[in-house]
Amino acid sequence: MRSRADSLELALLGLLSQGPLHGYELRKRMSAIFGPFRALSFSVLYPQLRRMLEAGLIQECDVEHGSRRSRIVYSITESGTERFLDLAESVNAEAWEDDAFEIRFAFFSPTSSKNRIRILEGRHRRLQEKAEMLRGELERSPAGIDKYLEEWRRHSLESAMREIAWLEDMIKTERK
Repeated sequence: MRSRADSLELALLGLLSQGPLHGYELRKRMSAIFGPFRALSFSVLYPQLRRMLEAGLIQECDVEHGSRRSRIVYSITESGTERFLDLAESVNAEAWEDDAFEIRFAFFSPTSSKNRIRILEGRHRRLQEKAEMLRGELERSPAGIDKYLEEWRRHSLESAMREIAWLEDMIKTERK
């Protein structure tokens, strides 16, 4: 992913590859995947959808919704499917950073096994570096450091170690 916009495009195309959705449902599903603390605002969602419409990656149609006014429903085009597969198959250093990795992993199925392993290994290396940095900070903590900062570092290290173990299992499974 070259940018946050590419990550968002991958996620939206991934959701739309599963079937047509209206804007509110897209936003709701993004929140379900990534949690409430990374909620996608409509001021980010709709301009991205507009760019994707202009690029021919998605199309929209009005759908009657009971007695209410019609809703705009978005669906992926053939060009959008090709773009989704290209994005899913691309591998670069951003693919294993925190935000991009979560999005990539949520839509890992169309990625080739070879590239899934490359991304998992990249994420594994990235987390090992982070764990070493956190371990070093904990070892060098001066006396009297804020106890909450120290606890946060300890928690972050434990989280990184759990994810490292999980990644090692995923890599072994993927190699089989």
